[in-house]
Amino acid sequence: MFRVFSVCLSLFIALALLDSPAAHAGLQFDAGQTTGGLHFIVVSGDFAYEDDLSAFENLARTNGVSAVTFKSPGGNIHKAMELGRLIRKLGLNTAQFRAAECASACSLAFLGGVMRYADPGSIGVHKSSFQGDIHLSTQDAVSAVQQITADVITYMIDMGVDPALLQLSLQYDSNDIRYLSMSEMAKYRVVTSSPGGDRPAVATQVPSYTPPPPQPEPPTVASQPPPSASPSLSIPDARSGRIGYPKGSAPLKALPEARSTNVAVLRNGMAVTIIGNAGRWYRVQVGNKIGYMHDTWDQYDGGPFGRRHIQVKSFDNYAEAEAYVRSSSIPLSAYLANNGWFAITLDSTFDEKMAKSLVSEMRARGAIPDDAYATFGNTYVRKVCCQ
Repeated sequence: MFRVFSVCLSLFIALALLDSPAAHAGLQFDAGQTTGGLHFIVVSGDFAYEDDLSAFENLARTNGVSAVTFKSPGGNIHKAMELGRLIRKLGLNTAQFRAAECASACSLAFLGGVMRYADPGSIGVHKSSFQGDIHLSTQDAVSAVQQITADVITYMIDMGVDPALLQLSLQYDSNDIRYLSMSEMAKYRVVTSSPGGDRPAVATQVPSYTPPPPQPEPPTVASQPPPSASPSLSIPDARSGRIGYPKGSAPLKALPEARSTNVAVLRNGMAVTIIGNAGRWYRVQVGNKIGYMHDTWDQYDGGPFGRRHIQVKSFDNYAEAEAYVRSSSIPLSAYLANNGWFAITLDSTFDEKMAKSLVSEMRARGAIPDDAYATFGNTYVRKVCCQ
């Protein structure tokens, strides 16, 4: 941790001395070096669609750059994510200081860092907007917003950031900015370390920076340490529940079989009392009516009611489920299902439209398997991996 602090402090002092240009339309890349020998790039200006990022890549490769910092009020979202993905591809870190601005689309580029450090109040977010000279019909605008939202969520997941950050961003109009606190940046995984809330105080002498030794290859799945405590894999008998079915309602059957007559049709959200079970069917009571409901129609403990999980895989044993989650490049969770299997899902839940868009987008990019799907998670008993 001391080495990370030293790098950030040294970089901050070098930036204060570097005569970087003020932000202007289009990006500009300037290479710098700290007194301790750390090579970095300052990205300044507005992100524009026509920006050529090959200049950034050439500068990074020819100067042995280790870190990137920003002086930018934002701009084109897709160009910012393109730069972020390039930063990640090159294995660079990002650092941001309150003395310089990184807001709006720039915050997405910052997320590309392998390691990310930021001062409290140095990263600003808000909802995106279309340029004034772009004329779209209402239908086209809605479609474009949905596509951009799916693209941003996919990008955040790929970068290891909690996509709930986007929900916070959407609370602030495009003419307003929300600067993130340290606790918020840690909560949403905007930064990869949370050094007690503030950048370390400037010492009388800047600690010298020693390049870290080459990092060893990550351990194989088989050699990763076991979790500190084994999760509970018991499946309790359900005593109550709420209806949660994709069609909005589910039938209460006279007998525990799909072809049986309906006693009633129950709307999503209605509470039921479970008085017994027969295989995959619950015997339930609602008011004065008693009948049977299939367990996939009833909400177990799969998270916020009405939200969709995106299930990407399942395993019949905990060891394989845990290994898959821990070795994944995107944030995943494992849930114990009521049939004894383990469902692997994206770490966050989404509303119906967002879940469908995200499944389509991530399938097309090969980020999740082709048979991944959105689900209520009705049969998920509890989250078992990984806290």
